[in-house]
Amino acid sequence: MEHESGTASGSASGAVVRPLVRGRRDGDLEDCVRALAEVHRRDGYPVNWPAEPAAWLSPPSLLAAWVAELDGRVVGHIGLCGSGPGDAAPALWGSRQGGEGGATAVVSRLFVAPVARGQGIGALLVRGAVQDARGRALQPVLDVVASDAAALALYERLGWEALGTVEQRWGPGQTVAVRCFAAPPSASLD
Repeated sequence: MEHESGTASGSASGAVVRPLVRGRRDGDLEDCVRALAEVHRRDGYPVNWPAEPAAWLSPPSLLAAWVAELDGRVVGHIGLCGSGPGDAAPALWGSRQGGEGGATAVVSRLFVAPVARGQGIGALLVRGAVQDARGRALQPVLDVVASDAAALALYERLGWEALGTVEQRWGPGQTVAVRCFAAPPSASLD
């Protein structure tokens, strides 16, 4: 998946700069960690800063990952992972489908650097990950911390179906409410 957005912004030279979404390369991880650190400082995502952020961006279940570039700088990221036994969204999707929901893929590790927000980059990344999941015959699902109003607004604006809210234990003394979603039918994504 490599494409440009229909949204444009001006650069210092006055030229129109369009976000570019492309597959993540190993050499992008340092830039991704830098952008993630900016997001964490500003928004508290991820809730718990990982001991090894590059490894956190590349979990063992990772199927694919993409970055968004703006004026040659990595400003966003998204991953697509296979579902595992402890994943809440795939379980809710499966129960909603009466156990016949089919295989799922979990959209994860989405963030956009504060400097690049408001240009549709998050939506571009989500649409690309959904397209890839569907190409694999997988239903895209995700979960998001229930207190993350900006992420919730994005998924609702993109037509994602709320599956429910669950409490997850993330560590000793830390229980977090997460809202789970499923991607809408493909016709709703355009």
